[in-house]
Amino acid sequence: MTTGTWMAAEIAEQPRVLADLARRAGEFRAVAERLASSRPRFVLFAARGSSDNAALYGKYLVEVLLGLPAGLVSPSTTTLYRAEPDLTDVALIAVSQSGGSPDLVEVTEQAAKRGAFTVAVTNTPDSPLGAAAQHTLDIGAGAERAVAATKTYSATLLALHLLFSGVRGGAAVDRIGELAQSCLDENADRIGAVAQRLRFADQVVTTARGYSLATAHEAALKLAETSYLVTRAYSGADLLHGPIAAVGQETAVLAVTGTGPGGAAMAEPLARLEEQGAEVLRVGPGGDAQLRIPDLPEELSPVLEALPLQRLAWALATARGYDPDRPAGLRKVTETR
Repeated sequence: MTTGTWMAAEIAEQPRVLADLARRAGEFRAVAERLASSRPRFVLFAARGSSDNAALYGKYLVEVLLGLPAGLVSPSTTTLYRAEPDLTDVALIAVSQSGGSPDLVEVTEQAAKRGAFTVAVTNTPDSPLGAAAQHTLDIGAGAERAVAATKTYSATLLALHLLFSGVRGGAAVDRIGELAQSCLDENADRIGAVAQRLRFADQVVTTARGYSLATAHEAALKLAETSYLVTRAYSGADLLHGPIAAVGQETAVLAVTGTGPGGAAMAEPLARLEEQGAEVLRVGPGGDAQLRIPDLPEELSPVLEALPLQRLAWALATARGYDPDRPAGLRKVTETR
């Protein structure tokens, strides 16, 4: 079997997966209405790995669209330290593609006992996590055989968008499948050139602001787990607070420069990076972007930003002689406590 066959196929499935999910918006709206009627004062996310990056995107949706404070839980406070916080009037959104990690299941069970409104967002609704949550939302991505998450990641982002826009409006998603296909098609000839520029990089920094910060973190994770590159993700703001001093001519920078306030806020860090001689590769809707994203409302852009970066991770891994379907030391379901 050719290396990376499963990952490549699953990346290509995403336009269909996203289109199918958009057609099920009513299911998400029904849970959104129950969430709204619970009147949460705070929203917590529980997740690991790629799902943790999706949860970071969800955090921005909650804080901007719903005007509520949001945070990411530390599962070990429940599983190891046996903390018992009062979660009355709190919504807990557990995000897991497999729904099988024991710590997320326990966090969700305990949250419900302490008064939280619990929702599982998963690709496996009949999983232990699905059973533990009061409400379960199926992202419907289908079986994912490659270890590196691709279609389940983008589907999780869209599922979170459908959930929270169901509470208080948001960008329309009717054409998301069509736009996903155009995004893959437009970047097909660009991926190889970018992969060649990164093939011999000593280190890679990914950076973004706002909603797209989740994309920077997910891109760093994909490159690290498939190509074994030393990769770090930073907010453009955090980059200016010190780490930028370590970025020079030997560093490649993948910068997500989307629309809206988040994209505009990247102007200063990118100017500083270029002054220091770093090779900056842009991902966004602009004409100067090496990887092009359709011009979408900022809150929806991360759903498509991930697609060409997944293909880049695949291309870079295969160019470096690795099989992205079978990253060393990784399993599809990582069971943690």
